[in-house]
Amino acid sequence: MRKFLSMLLGLGIGWAIGTLLVTFFAPLTSDELRETWQDHYERALAAGRAASARRRAELEQELEELGKGS
Repeated sequence: MRKFLSMLLGLGIGWAIGTLLVTFFAPLTSDELRETWQDHYERALAAGRAASARRRAELEQELEELGKGS
């Protein structure tokens, strides 16, 4: 458990350092960078919601088929 927590801490620190480096050395203004990150976030969120909706439809169909088999 201790190794896992150490790994998570290392990943968190690495993420923070990487974020700072990108922020300082990005060839974009802060507004452009914020818009880019927001766009990526919104696209990832939309993709997650679409995948969730597809999986939900699959599971509902499976449940319906199981109900008909009884």
